[in-house]
Amino acid sequence: MDETHRDRDTEGRARNARPRDGLGRPLPYGSPGVERQPEGVVRTPDETLREAQRLLDAGMPFHAHEVFEDAWKSGPRAERELWRGLAQLAVGLTHGARGNRAGGARLLRRGAGALSSYGEAWPYGIRGGGLVDWAHELADRVEAGRPVDAEVEAPRLLG
Repeated sequence: MDETHRDRDTEGRARNARPRDGLGRPLPYGSPGVERQPEGVVRTPDETLREAQRLLDAGMPFHAHEVFEDAWKSGPRAERELWRGLAQLAVGLTHGARGNRAGGARLLRRGAGALSSYGEAWPYGIRGGGLVDWAHELADRVEAGRPVDAEVEAPRLLG
């Protein structure tokens, strides 16, 4: 009988160990890749925003999405929509840069919709209205099939 090998993490859960590129796409085993973000890291909101901005500025929105996902899963229930909306913007940028027109546009709009509920009351210095506008404009461009460079298109989270 042929056994299928599955990569596993230290707790024994199935976890693909293939290296990834800056947009989170798997590369062949043995290829140089971008170090993955550790999962389950609990950060302060300011640490989350700084780390996510660093990754966005480096053209790694997939990795920024994972930072936001940690905040969404570990933060207060009242802030889940904020972090989830930011994660959706980052993964929407990821899909747009990968050339996934439908998925990229849909996630950018979904994230913008989640964040729109904050109106003028943006916590932690997040530049909310600007992010929502950025997401809608980028979604239109992604949907139209115009190329997206994740590093060039990185949004400014604060200010």
